[in-house]
Amino acid sequence: MTLNDVWFLLIAVLWTGYFLLEGFDFGVGILLPILSRSESERRVLLNTIGPVWDGNEVWLLVAGGATFAAFPEWYASLFSGFYLPLLIILVALIVRGVAFEYRGKVDSDRWRRNWDRAIFVGSLVPALLWGVAFGNIVRGVALDSGHHYVGGLFALLNPYALLGGLTTLLLFVTHGAVFLALKTTGDIRYFARDLTKRIGVVTLVVAGGFLLWTQLSRGDAVTAATALVAAAALVGALLANWREREGWAFLATAGTIVAATATLFLALYPNVLPSTLDPVYSLTVTNASSTPYTLKIMTWVAVAFTPVVLLYQGWSYWVFRRRIGVQHIPQATPTPQPAPAPAGQR
Repeated sequence: MTLNDVWFLLIAVLWTGYFLLEGFDFGVGILLPILSRSESERRVLLNTIGPVWDGNEVWLLVAGGATFAAFPEWYASLFSGFYLPLLIILVALIVRGVAFEYRGKVDSDRWRRNWDRAIFVGSLVPALLWGVAFGNIVRGVALDSGHHYVGGLFALLNPYALLGGLTTLLLFVTHGAVFLALKTTGDIRYFARDLTKRIGVVTLVVAGGFLLWTQLSRGDAVTAATALVAAAALVGALLANWREREGWAFLATAGTIVAATATLFLALYPNVLPSTLDPVYSLTVTNASSTPYTLKIMTWVAVAFTPVVLLYQGWSYWVFRRRIGVQHIPQATPTPQPAPAPAGQR
């Protein structure tokens, strides 16, 4: 195994970690207007991810930075060809982050409702478009001999990629519902568990269809195994949720996302961006990579700093591991109103 292969594997791990952790963040944001009926319940939902959502987004930054440094040709062709979809994702993530920070700045129901809508849209759009993007990466795009994307925007909206987008959307919503059932008490917990029972079956059908399509078009024995693991884990999550074992259900949905992402990267390898015009024009782990010296330096940096990041993030999850409910949300103190002036002084 060369350093090119090692860094392809590391980038796959980074994207897997991002989908695993940010996946339930997106799910909670999408479920915000569905599972909450009052301001206290909305604050409960937001507080389940409040301490960790920004740390989860670091995985995306590192994955993008690692792609830029290890496979600059891949990065250049991907971000130039997918410019508009990636720009939309970036804007959605920025609006979502601002909404988390500014939602409580003004004591106004209208103000909070507007930022809640921003959280919903800022969670739904990336959850959908990441699947569309990776569907196109695995399927291949129109790359010419200079590794330039020569297709249009609508070429990216093909049936396979759209099914991939629907798959990630449903997987993240299911993952988020299971996370809420694990992290909350009271009505929200029961609502989230009931929603998982209903949406989980739809997710199983859609995700199963997408993985089957991937297997038939680009798969082999290894991808068949990981796809079966993903399907089995999702079935296990639904069974665990039905038996009210939220911890096992969350581990199972996490396993589903890990196995499904592994299936996509295994189906992609040794390409990093296939060309639908001519296989010779495809970007691979060899012709898209940086120099061996660059990859060597990156490897030493990753070995030094990755354990520190993992330990810190694991510690933060441990600190905020307990369930929360509306009883933990402090009630707003009414603003004192001035006493009315006597009738003679009006």
